[in-house]
Amino acid sequence: MTGAIGRVALVTGASSGIGAATARLLAGRGMRVVVNYLRNTTAAEEVVADIGAAGGQAMAVQADVREPAAIERMVEQVQAAWGGIDVLVHNALIPYAVKSFQDMTWEELGGKIDAEMHAAFAVAKAVLPAMRGQGWGRIVYISTGLSRRPRQGMIALGAAKAALEQFARYLAQELGPQGITVNIVAAGPVEDTRMGSVLDEKIKERQVALTPMGRLARPADVAQAVAFYAGEDNAFMTGTTAAVNGGMSMD
Repeated sequence: MTGAIGRVALVTGASSGIGAATARLLAGRGMRVVVNYLRNTTAAEEVVADIGAAGGQAMAVQADVREPAAIERMVEQVQAAWGGIDVLVHNALIPYAVKSFQDMTWEELGGKIDAEMHAAFAVAKAVLPAMRGQGWGRIVYISTGLSRRPRQGMIALGAAKAALEQFARYLAQELGPQGITVNIVAAGPVEDTRMGSVLDEKIKERQVALTPMGRLARPADVAQAVAFYAGEDNAFMTGTTAAVNGGMSMD
């Protein structure tokens, strides 16, 4: 097998935004892409049609990544068609409350953390046997700069993504000897996404003013970082975080 040709990539939450951009880019680089989605069949099928029109291979598979049984069915469907999953891009956005800690219930905070981690755990459990079996795999988790730098009202998302990032590092440590890399792409505010739509225009203007590159991220910017981590050439970077934020924050 040369390069990415023939590799099977599962992108969760791939019917729009970052997931759709990532699915298109990975397919353009020769991977067979599973476009996972929760509700919007039409949007998912459009992504598949776009990939097909560009000469790539893709299939849309509905599954709620919070439900282990649904994930198992999805992985079985992919295995029947294409074999094991080589690349996992876990992008699916679990709903969350935007409010202050003072106004938040434990169900809202704890529920978000639980659902975030349950999805990450269950999807990884489902794809890892095939990766381990071949001694090669790529896992990329989509996160946010809010995991490190708080912003008003975003405690549920920020705390959940901080837990996700540490989980990814532990996976990276355990899976490295088996030829599997695990990395994180932490996006700044991204236009044309559900998270981006939470921002009003004044906040957007303020964030653009704080960004050396002079604009917010686009889904394609995030997809480029994901594609690097997902590729054959990334053989020695694991447990790392790529900040795709135009310089809004620098470590």
